[in-house]
Amino acid sequence: MKKTPERIICLVPSITELLVDLGLNSAIAGITVFCIHPKNLKKQKVIVGGTKTIKVDKIKALNPDFIICNKEENTKEIVTTCKKITTTYVSDIYTIADTLNLIQQFGEIFCCNEEAKEIIIAIEKKYNNFLDFIHPQQIVNVVYFVWKNPWMVVANQTYINHLLHLNNFHNVFVDKERYPEVHLENIKKIKNLDVVFLSSEPYHFKEKDIISLQKKLKTTKIILVDGKFFSWYGTRLLNAFEYFKQLRKQLNSSLSI
Repeated sequence: MKKTPERIICLVPSITELLVDLGLNSAIAGITVFCIHPKNLKKQKVIVGGTKTIKVDKIKALNPDFIICNKEENTKEIVTTCKKITTTYVSDIYTIADTLNLIQQFGEIFCCNEEAKEIIIAIEKKYNNFLDFIHPQQIVNVVYFVWKNPWMVVANQTYINHLLHLNNFHNVFVDKERYPEVHLENIKKIKNLDVVFLSSEPYHFKEKDIISLQKKLKTTKIILVDGKFFSWYGTRLLNAFEYFKQLRKQLNSSLSI
């Protein structure tokens, strides 16, 4: 793309956060209702819908010259519609390397190479520091729930699974793909299951869910985790590694490992 985009619509909450951190706040014309970071951004921008449903007329009225989507978060129909309106970028992220590549690409697309480079260097520094921390840590067998009724877990071919592996968490559903539905009775049958993670998103699990689930999984540790650190790629990684360290320390203490 030759001309630097000046009116961006972002349909991906984690990328909205990244755009602001790249210094592109003034270029953002429209966002989703789920673009909650940074705080107060929704008061400044036009809300064009969610990640699964959009208001096409609102998007067209903003006269965007660049729309950002994500293969997982937005539907094929949304992507197709956006491509008919203007240049549309569709991210597809599975690893930290993918994230760093995305940041580099945005540096080139939006002419903010220096800002992108600084962010990449900062993430790489924190990432390498975390690798030193996590390397000697014991492998912990986990299940990561993202939805309730039906109960759905994280499996292979997901960014979350990549981060679980990075944390020396063995995802017991790694032989499955994406976000399969599971029955709680089958969870009870899993041998050597150490921890069940209940994510804060997309379904917002709460303390009452721990109490309810603990009645079925009597001997398994169940904890709430911040889903943004496991699923938001981009500058969220700048704080994710410290969160992962604290999570590991918490588990080491509660599991006595």
